Amino acid sequence: MSESIWLQRFVDVYSELGTDNLDLLSTVYHSDVVFIDPMHQLEGKEQLLGYFHQLYGNVISCQFVIEHVMESDHEAAIYWTMTFSHFQLNKRNPVSVQGHSHIKAKDDLVVYHRDFLDVGAMLYEHIPLIGKVIKTIKRRASTA
Repeated sequence: MSESIWLQRFVDVYSELGTDNLDLLSTVYHSDVVFIDPMHQLEGKEQLLGYFHQLYGNVISCQFVIEHVMESDHEAAIYWTMTFSHFQLNKRNPVSVQGHSHIKAKDDLVVYHRDFLDVGAMLYEHIPLIGKVIKTIKRRASTA
């Protein structure tokens, strides 16, 4: 079974997404989109696009590699690895984080998008002092 057009378009946009082409996002999201990640919940395409512009304004680069897609009816699960470099994290060296997204479509556009990822691995572990504490806690928890 081939992917739906809306899903293929979403995968294509995220596969190409970078700091210089955020306008591509407006082609895949419904005006009533609900977006949820571990730190935010946003409603409406304008709010979502503003969030992405702010987010990408603080990164040097960001790329997604889509690893697996599962589709059923008008929804999908997408497994990905995001690699980004940030001006204030990890001495500007790349950080890679695996995650997945649950998306739902309406009118061939994404109306629901929820991201699941380890915020510690993405953010907290790369902040001086806090990062050492988080890594120590993870190490101790894994040996308990």
